[in-house]
Amino acid sequence: MRSICRRVVHFAVATILCSFLIGLPAVAQWQPSKSIDFVIMAGKGGGADRIVRNIIEIIEKNRLSPVPMNPVNIPGNSGADALVHLKQRTGDNHVLLFTLNSFFTTPIERPELGIDISKFAPIGRMAEDTFLLWVHADRTDIKSLDDFVKAARAKGEGWIMAGTGQGQEDSLLTDFLNSTYGLKMTYAAFGGGGAVAKELAEKRADSTVNNPSEQSDFYPKGLTKPIAAFTPQRLQMYLRTPTFRENGMDFSYFMQRSVVGAPGMAPEAQEYYIRLFKRVYDTPEWQDYMKKNSLFGEFLSGPELMKYWLDQREKHARWKMALQVMKR
Repeated sequence: MRSICRRVVHFAVATILCSFLIGLPAVAQWQPSKSIDFVIMAGKGGGADRIVRNIIEIIEKNRLSPVPMNPVNIPGNSGADALVHLKQRTGDNHVLLFTLNSFFTTPIERPELGIDISKFAPIGRMAEDTFLLWVHADRTDIKSLDDFVKAARAKGEGWIMAGTGQGQEDSLLTDFLNSTYGLKMTYAAFGGGGAVAKELAEKRADSTVNNPSEQSDFYPKGLTKPIAAFTPQRLQMYLRTPTFRENGMDFSYFMQRSVVGAPGMAPEAQEYYIRLFKRVYDTPEWQDYMKKNSLFGEFLSGPELMKYWLDQREKHARWKMALQVMKR
């Protein structure tokens, strides 16, 4: 009998407790309380700039954020200015950074900056971007990589490879081309990827290493043409363009397109942004953008993205050492 009474009392207490808990308001998830600065570590018109503005458009169209996102271009010093800016905003939950591979290379090249990428908050890798080697469409003498090597070798240091800045992805690939094929191309920095593509289209440079989106204003108009792709397989949008692997060099190179939070970002804010950008990634608009611009890769976030960062940092450090040896 006592056992039955105890059960009745326990049930009554549990019922009262449940009623009390149900009446409590739910704990609100973190949300931004003001507009968000979305920093782009490159100039206007380049691949990163185009992607960020497309992402913001998707967010606004689908009403995924209660506050606006403001694109903020901070080019200069191969991404150093943007990285320092983000570091200076430690603990700020209302600033994000969109990356290039200078996220890895610039801290390696310039240790005096005190940038440790492991201190940043990993939000989401939206894609890996691709690169192609480009020349002006008027170069009828260049139809293949062999033709390119022959023409560049003949012109020596007079051959201008336009790029975005020392230590950037295109400068690494220029070093690779010079070292691998015995070339002496002169690397000339012109700012962001869009500006670099324009230099080629207007014949102020002999070649560039651009991603597809950066050449989107010129290639469709017949002003530029790709010679070889730095990808394992031919790109769907450039099926007539062979890869370096097909040309006897088993080499490929991608650029991460990731969203990064400031050091010390609150865990609940980081989780909010991870959910937000995963929703963006899953939209038909983003998937269509990836397809049209030859972007690849699954969405990575949190510890998985951090591991990717650290692996890429080590890979770029080894590559830098190898290129230095090859230059000797």
